[in-house]
Amino acid sequence: MTSPVQATSEPQPGLFARLSAEALGSMFIVVVAVGVGIFSNPGGAPVPVALAAGLTVTVAMLAFGHVSGGHFNPAITLGNLVAGRIRAIAAVAYLAAQIVGSIAGAALVYFVVTTVPVLTNARAAFDVVAPGFGEHAPAQTQMAGVLMVEILGSALLVAVFLGATDGRRAVPAVAPFAVGLAMVVLLQLGQVLGNLPFNPARATAQAFFSSPWAIEGLWLFWVAPLMGAALAGLVFRGFQGLTAANGAGTTDEQAGAVDGVHDEFDTDQDVTVEAAETADAKVQDASPGKSTVSRAPAPAAAADDARDFFDGKKG
Repeated sequence: MTSPVQATSEPQPGLFARLSAEALGSMFIVVVAVGVGIFSNPGGAPVPVALAAGLTVTVAMLAFGHVSGGHFNPAITLGNLVAGRIRAIAAVAYLAAQIVGSIAGAALVYFVVTTVPVLTNARAAFDVVAPGFGEHAPAQTQMAGVLMVEILGSALLVAVFLGATDGRRAVPAVAPFAVGLAMVVLLQLGQVLGNLPFNPARATAQAFFSSPWAIEGLWLFWVAPLMGAALAGLVFRGFQGLTAANGAGTTDEQAGAVDGVHDEFDTDQDVTVEAAETADAKVQDASPGKSTVSRAPAPAAAADDARDFFDGKKG
C-alpha cells in the first residue's frame, strides 16, 4: 500500500512538457488572431479581432496554464524572469518554444489563405495584419508613437499577468480572464495604430509570411515590448521586496493561515498531508515513554499547485 507521505509527491511537468504547452498555446493564439484578422477588417473594426485574440489567450491559459504557466508571449516570460519567477535557462527555452509555435500557427493560416481563390496574394493578405509604423500602419502612426504604445501596453499586460498570478493571493480560475481581457482592450488600441500585437513571437510569425518591410521593422516589436516587460518585472519585484519587509513581523499563525479561495485546488493534497500527520501522531502516541504528541508542520517541499499554478516554477 502506498503511504500517505509518498502520495503527496506527485510528479510535476518536466521541461519538455512545459515547452510543448507553450508551443501549442502560442500556435493556437496565432491561428485565431491572424486568421480572424485576415478574414475581417482589423483596422476599421478592431473589436472582433481583439475579442477573438483575447478569448484565445484565456482559453490557452485555462488549457495549458497548469503545465507551463501559460506565458505564450516572450514579454510575459521576460517579466517573470525579471520578477524572479522563472530561471534564465527555462526562460530562453520558453522563448524558443513560443517562436516555433507561433510560426507554425502562421504557416497553417498561410496555407489556408492559399486555398481561398479570392485571395490571390497570400503575402499581401498577411500585410493587412502585420505590425508596422509610418506608411505601413493603418493610422500612419510614426515610430515614436508605436514605440511608446508597445512599451506601455506590454508593461500593463505583464503587470496584469504578474499581479493575477501572485502566489497565494492568486485565483487560478480568474487569472486567465484577467490576462485575456487585458489583451482585448490593448489590442483594440494597438490594431488601429499599427496592428500592434504586444507579443514579439506573434509579430515574428506574422512578419515571416508578409512582405519584406515587415521583417525590416520587426526589431521595434521586439525591443519595445521587452522594455515594457522588464519595467513591469522590476516594479513587481520591488513590490515583493516591500511586502516582505512589511510582513517581517507576521506571526507563524498568520503565515500558516489557509486561503479559502485555494481550498478547492488543494483539497487532495491537504487531506493527504493531514492523514500523514495523523499517522505520525499515532506512531508517537504508541511509542514508549512518549506522553505528548508533537505534530510537525507539513514539509516545505510539499508545495501546493495553487501557489505555482501559473508562475512557471513547476518542474
